[in-house]
Amino acid sequence: MAAESGGSAQERATAGLDTPERFIVHAASPETALVAVESVVCVPTFRRPDLLEATLRSLSAQQGGHDFAIIVVENEGDDREGAIRAAALLAAGLFKGLVVVEPRQGNCKAYNAAWRCALTRFPALEQVLGIDDDERADPLWLDAFLSAAKTAPAALFGGSVTPEFEDASRAWLTAHPVFRSHYQVSGPVPMLYSSANYLIRREVLERLGYPFLNEEFDFTGGGDSDFFARAKASGFSFWWVQEAAQRETMPARRSEAGWIAARARRNGAISAEIERRRRPGPAGRLRVLAKSLALLAASLPRGLVLGLKTRSGLIGLYHAQVAVGRLLSEIGVRSEQYRKPETN
Repeated sequence: MAAESGGSAQERATAGLDTPERFIVHAASPETALVAVESVVCVPTFRRPDLLEATLRSLSAQQGGHDFAIIVVENEGDDREGAIRAAALLAAGLFKGLVVVEPRQGNCKAYNAAWRCALTRFPALEQVLGIDDDERADPLWLDAFLSAAKTAPAALFGGSVTPEFEDASRAWLTAHPVFRSHYQVSGPVPMLYSSANYLIRREVLERLGYPFLNEEFDFTGGGDSDFFARAKASGFSFWWVQEAAQRETMPARRSEAGWIAARARRNGAISAEIERRRRPGPAGRLRVLAKSLALLAASLPRGLVLGLKTRSGLIGLYHAQVAVGRLLSEIGVRSEQYRKPETN
């Protein structure tokens, strides 16, 4: 059955939600159980039902006594294994909330569906939070975020993610920038870059409008970085909550040199693309190109320092790979690691 939008037409229009919904509600708790919920955790998923269940169980084990709901967004429109598993756990009482299906594959489409669903189904919504379907939240994850949100002068919050490698012999890769969180100390930060672990106040979504994430980034990644850049340009501030911790399962393929190099080049391409969007026109493009060339020139000394610090030549290559990714993006080469999420 197609989902029905919540709220009045005027309310939806002011939030940019006057276009038809594309997602479908697969399962839901009674509206009476959701009407007073202020915090909603969004979980996008694609073909990882076992990992998804581990994620949902980690959320059900949260301590601190906070009332919250979960929105699971299935982004696989055919078999829908994640939706089926999540609906069974919802029916069994593991959590309350909704299980929705966004059949149009795409990372940004899944996030847009989750945040739109939160805005239209939860009239008391104050903040959305997020966790990926290959992550597990520590027991005090939610409490740490909500405690910070009560007092911190910020609208967007990020938390730490610690990788756990299936191949334990590759645990030294935790020091690689591809796997390391951007910050390690709680407090104000200039910017967030990843939607792997976040809390976003409702007013940010309402100000930026739907679609919240630019769906041109669906398969390259970077829709979250672009969203945060637009939030910063709109005057919102950011805060890091180191204690809002998650752990991410890293399959063996992610410890391979080829995957790591592709992710580093992708990071570079995303950063250059976002900068080009902020500086349209020939002058802006030349400025971005100049920065990419400067980063390539600096990558040798920076790489030597990083390699010596981590005692790894593989890690030391990161800065050069980022610069190469930026330059390749200038000629239209795009890394679409999310085109096949099950191999990402």
